[in-house]
Amino acid sequence: MSEVTITRAVRMPDPFRIERFLSNPKLGPRLLFFSGGSALNGVAQCLKRYTHNSIHLVTPFDSGGSSQGLRVAFDMPAIGDLRSRLMALADETVLGHPDVFRLFTHRFAKSARDADLQGELESMIAGTHTLVQAIEQPMRILIQNQLGMFRAACPGSFDLRGASIGNLILAGGYLNQNQQLEPIIFLVSKLVGVQGTVRAVTDDNLHLGAELANGNTVIGQHLLTGKEHPELTSPIRDLFLNQGLAGKATAESRFPNRNRTLVHSADLICFAPGSFYTSLVANLLPKGVGKAIASRTVPKIYVPSLGRDPETADLTLADKVHAMLTYLQADAGPDCPVYRLLNFVIVDKSVPENETAEVSARGITVLRLDLVSETSAPFYDPAPLCEALVSLA
Repeated sequence: MSEVTITRAVRMPDPFRIERFLSNPKLGPRLLFFSGGSALNGVAQCLKRYTHNSIHLVTPFDSGGSSQGLRVAFDMPAIGDLRSRLMALADETVLGHPDVFRLFTHRFAKSARDADLQGELESMIAGTHTLVQAIEQPMRILIQNQLGMFRAACPGSFDLRGASIGNLILAGGYLNQNQQLEPIIFLVSKLVGVQGTVRAVTDDNLHLGAELANGNTVIGQHLLTGKEHPELTSPIRDLFLNQGLAGKATAESRFPNRNRTLVHSADLICFAPGSFYTSLVANLLPKGVGKAIASRTVPKIYVPSLGRDPETADLTLADKVHAMLTYLQADAGPDCPVYRLLNFVIVDKSVPENETAEVSARGITVLRLDLVSETSAPFYDPAPLCEALVSLA
């Protein structure tokens, strides 16, 4: 099999391509996203109207929120972002499995007594809980098995308050499959009828660390985002993978062959909105990501987040593009030309042209589009962003 490069003119947005994909999303383009967190979930949910073939490579390095309790209890990668993306892409029609969706999106009460929560979990494992009873066999027994595995391995100190049932099922499946994420993600995708593909960028159980401009080292995603903890007082100079949270112990991860295959099948690659370092750059750290991206001749697009990102302090758009390319070229090679890694930057029309001039000077096409509506402000309106992406695919 050989690959050829075809150049075509594109209207932005392209009404013909949009209507074609809306009429038959099962034959929609394979848009591949490097992302994490919840910033892309609204776009992912909307994207199902245009394509059932999108690909989402999600960071498993988070160390805060509901994922942290599971990481500590079971020494496993973070699964919260994977679960939320799976739910965003789930088939919400009657052709899907709405009963399974309801269970996966259910959370235990935050104010309930531990004994009551333990009883609710036991009723789910026994199959007598209302949410579990509503699920048809054999899906019900599969879910009961994963929850049973979770309970059997769960330390007595684990706090169930506010826990996502979907996360508990994923954790049980991870333990049930010899500490592998791929099999349980595949199973959950089938259970909820995911209209796309969701994978962890790597299965490795690692954390994020950062060297700051003032010389300090910070270990742990939860300390970098400026959300659960105070914002950093010094800019991030370098992001790296780390063995644990106890101290600096740098680690190396490799981009799995199965994910390399997904990159090679993509019609478009998108560096998605989200926290710049912990959601986007984190996905570029495994060895082989930059090379895989550089090997493709499809459109490669960066969609920067709107509004202030505590992780980037005063970085300009050009600074972010430069930083992203630096991480990609660290893997693809310093001589890898920019056009092999990034072709387009899509911004809202409100972004002044003087902020994009430096990006354009690097040979990257900047598309200024109408992407924010009255109802979505200050964030992207998912529909025009989806239409821009499928127009370029």
